[in-house]
Amino acid sequence: MSKRDYYETLGIGKNATKDEIKKAYRKLAMQFHPDKNPGDKSAEDKFKEAAEAYEVLSNDEKRAKYDRFGHSGLKGGQDYHGFNNVNDIFSNFSDIFGGAFGGSSIFDEFFGGSTSSRGGRQRTTGTPGSDLKVTIKLTLEEIAAGTTKKIKIKKYKTCETCSGTGAKDSGSFSNCTVCNGTGEVRQVSRSLFGQFVNIQPCANCGGNGKIITDPCKTCKGDGRVYEESTIKINVPAGVSDNSYMTLRGEGNKGKNGGPAGDIIVVFKELPHEFFVRDGDNVIYELFLSYPEAVMGTEVEIPTLSGKAKLKIESGIQIGKYLKMREKGIQHLNNHGAGDQLVKVNVYIPNKINSKEKELLKELQNQPNIKVPE
Repeated sequence: MSKRDYYETLGIGKNATKDEIKKAYRKLAMQFHPDKNPGDKSAEDKFKEAAEAYEVLSNDEKRAKYDRFGHSGLKGGQDYHGFNNVNDIFSNFSDIFGGAFGGSSIFDEFFGGSTSSRGGRQRTTGTPGSDLKVTIKLTLEEIAAGTTKKIKIKKYKTCETCSGTGAKDSGSFSNCTVCNGTGEVRQVSRSLFGQFVNIQPCANCGGNGKIITDPCKTCKGDGRVYEESTIKINVPAGVSDNSYMTLRGEGNKGKNGGPAGDIIVVFKELPHEFFVRDGDNVIYELFLSYPEAVMGTEVEIPTLSGKAKLKIESGIQIGKYLKMREKGIQHLNNHGAGDQLVKVNVYIPNKINSKEKELLKELQNQPNIKVPE
């Protein structure tokens, strides 16, 4: 089933500002929240659809890709489907629903009860790991057909000695005295709208509810070690210069069992000896001698997949483009490929000998050689 246009989903125009996008999403989220529409599958779908639209349109890079390529331009990157349930949406967009009400969702009190009381929230443990960025240089040949790259990168990995707990053994923990072992701290605030409860992970224990009393000797209680890793990257065909892809969960591992960050892979296109890229097409400059252009010939020219023969018709004009179908770059996330465009040029020598000069004068006097008036 095809997706609806994101602008249409939020009910906004394509020139909408970030504030207008945020306001439209907040309105729809309030209207279709599952707690306000219990058992209504249609409302839940609309709620998720609005969250997906906001995630893309509120991000400048994703919005630019979407405006240019539509839904197909977002494949391979972060899509909405990373959310497991509706509560994940509010943790991701807390800047919209938090505001003056604190860090947690205003729906905690607005719809009655916190997310943990509904059983939908999983306790946050550990500190999330940071993202890493790597740059990969690609030739046009690699971009044209796609390729696989292996890179070595140093990053924080789970400590094998303690399995990421940071403790010497299972008996090396005690309950956190700040949260009494719950892993959460609650702050109650009042406003004109009533009482609101802000629930956040305990900063003292990182949301674990436990404090390490005897740390692991390998990682010194960190739960991770800094080591070199080999990462395999499957580069899809058709990527462009400075485009990127995200490897989820391949970044630095978080402290004390926290989730790993991501690796952002940025692609750099290397200059080519023969070709200039134009979208998914490639342009090749072919130089012919004057007799070849007049009488026609067959030439062998390079392509991105090897060499190929090209027939030149007699009387071809300078500057004409010949098309070699689907000899270009494969379309990103789509079938087919671009073309190789061959621009015809005639080579004019800087110097000629006396015999060549006489021949050219003789040709110049021929009526069919002169430029038509």
